[in-house]
Amino acid sequence: MKDKTSYLFYYALVIFFVSSGSFAQTSEQKVLEAKRERLQKEIKEINRLLFAERKEKGTVLDQMEALDNKINVRQELIRVTNQQSNLLNRQINVNIRSISKLREDLNALKEDYAHLIQKTYQNKSQNNRLMFLLSAENFFQAFKRLQYMQQYAKHRKKQGEDIVKKTEELTLLNQDLVRQRKQKDQLIAENRKAKDELTKEIETQKSLLTSIKQNEAKYTTAINKKQAEARKIDREIERMIKSAIASSNKSSGKSTSSPTFAMTPETKLVADNFTSNKGRLIWPVEKGVKSQGYGVYADKLYPGIKHRNNGVTITTDKGSKARAIFEGEVIAILTVPGGNKGVQIKHGNYITTYYNLSDLYVKKGDKVAAKDILGEINTNRFDGTTKLKFYLYRDSNRLNPEDWIYQL
Repeated sequence: MKDKTSYLFYYALVIFFVSSGSFAQTSEQKVLEAKRERLQKEIKEINRLLFAERKEKGTVLDQMEALDNKINVRQELIRVTNQQSNLLNRQINVNIRSISKLREDLNALKEDYAHLIQKTYQNKSQNNRLMFLLSAENFFQAFKRLQYMQQYAKHRKKQGEDIVKKTEELTLLNQDLVRQRKQKDQLIAENRKAKDELTKEIETQKSLLTSIKQNEAKYTTAINKKQAEARKIDREIERMIKSAIASSNKSSGKSTSSPTFAMTPETKLVADNFTSNKGRLIWPVEKGVKSQGYGVYADKLYPGIKHRNNGVTITTDKGSKARAIFEGEVIAILTVPGGNKGVQIKHGNYITTYYNLSDLYVKKGDKVAAKDILGEINTNRFDGTTKLKFYLYRDSNRLNPEDWIYQL
């Protein structure tokens, strides 16, 4: 009896851990599926926003950046799909083992049940149940015999119910296995297609590189011009931030040479709320795609040339509007000579900058809430693209917006 109890306990533990593992894998599968869908959507947006008109109007440099962005997302999609396929394969193996164990249990139950039916039939043919009770030596023995017959009938009924239950479990597991195998085949087919697309994109990139090398002087001129424009914008943004810090500190009687804002209880509360929303802040546009990330990166053709982006560049639809990512106060309107307009918003001691606007809907001193419209984003008349340049600072220190905005 003790050995049987220990076995049942061990069996229950095995079932528990298998079920827990299946639940964990299902949760992980949902996370991967959501990520895969997001990457597929991003590729569609890249095709729509970065390649719609650029083939006709865009510069070679712009085409190169767009293609590189698309290749990176495609590689990430392939990696996530591989993870899904491997996880699904593990789930299939668990199901196969569970089905095998269920079949063994079902066969054992059927054998026991057949033995019970046979024994019941033999008892019916040899002894009448009433005679079995009447042949008891006393009332107590008759009562025990009655209990035995009732327990025997109950056990036989439970065996029958267990067979039905195990059969249903086996049917469901087989159906689940068929569904998982179809899903895996679909993932493999999608990954094969994604790899074919990636191969084509890499070949296009190689062809583009060849054309660039044939016009090296034109390419380097375009790079130099683009870098000069970026440096001019960056300098103006940082100059205005330092000016805003000095002006704010002067009005509160603090040192104007400090690189940080003097905080009041009100501004500290806004800053703390901003900090607590790190990684969950909304996009500065309703929809779009990140076409250039934050930081320093090497040129694809000439690795010795370094590109720097002090913020992120988001490409969106023509006519799109920039919106505030958090509550705050408009502290400056930027107008870069030879460039477009921008808006700076202070959130405690954080500053967000929205640049490349053609029309402004706010002015200095305005209070704004999250999602309030700040202005219309400029559409380039040469290549037809609509890009917002977004920057984030804490006091006078640059921050990576990708760490703060949800799925940027």
